[in-house]
Amino acid sequence: YLHGLGHFHPEVEITNRFLEDLDIGTTDAWILERVGIRARRTLLPLDYIRDTRNRDPRVASEAMLYGNAETGRRAAEMAIARAGIDRGDIGMVISGSSAPDMVTPADACTIAAALGLEVPCFDVNSACTSFHVAMHLLAMMDPEKVPRFVLSVVPEGVTRTVDSSDRTAAVLWGDGTAAAVLSTREPGRARILGNTLDFLRRSAGVEEAAIFRRQGRSWVSLASTLRDQNSPSLDAIGDAMATKACRENDLVTWAGLWHHTQPKHRASKSHLPD
Repeated sequence: YLHGLGHFHPEVEITNRFLEDLDIGTTDAWILERVGIRARRTLLPLDYIRDTRNRDPRVASEAMLYGNAETGRRAAEMAIARAGIDRGDIGMVISGSSAPDMVTPADACTIAAALGLEVPCFDVNSACTSFHVAMHLLAMMDPEKVPRFVLSVVPEGVTRTVDSSDRTAAVLWGDGTAAAVLSTREPGRARILGNTLDFLRRSAGVEEAAIFRRQGRSWVSLASTLRDQNSPSLDAIGDAMATKACRENDLVTWAGLWHHTQPKHRASKSHLPD
């Protein structure tokens, strides 16, 4: 069951005009035509990006305005408040992302510490599908042995891994953190009907991921390939959400890779149910 969602977006924006001024061979029109993005948030100061193009991502960790513990705390506090519970009701913290702050301790531990929680914590890092995989893991657990409320946090600070002199990568990536209060046994405002890991069978991009530098051309190519394979559109998702089951506050989860495969689509507010 889903009890509350929270988010945090860094204040600093990388606009298309900023990227154009970097003189990396891109323009606002070029970006809009290919990926449909006008701006993206970043944990990095613009002066740092302008001066260094982040050619050495190892330095970016020192330049970041926020770490995952802080962004995770802010998103989690919103999720907990929206769930209508006290932070002391959280009995477990799970985190996962494409760019954890460090190998050890786990991001879940540092986020829990920032919240003042002394509870079991662990990471489930599965890149862009980390939140989906964490829910799948919870669904396989014995509900009676899981704490009443579980906090799942996905702190994404991927711009620190991006070479901003590479126009095919710099135009794509942005930072943001999401959090959710979940329960395997306490009925909430929405019910997750089910999920699957079948979509994780695709292995495209494994070689690029091994060195953990964002290869924009490969991702755009992957997006085009998945679109050609009839991955779900926003219209299809909106139609499913409008079914009777969803109007009764059930929540259908969709493959986490969808947001990479439909870069030009934007949801129309009128199409999705309230």
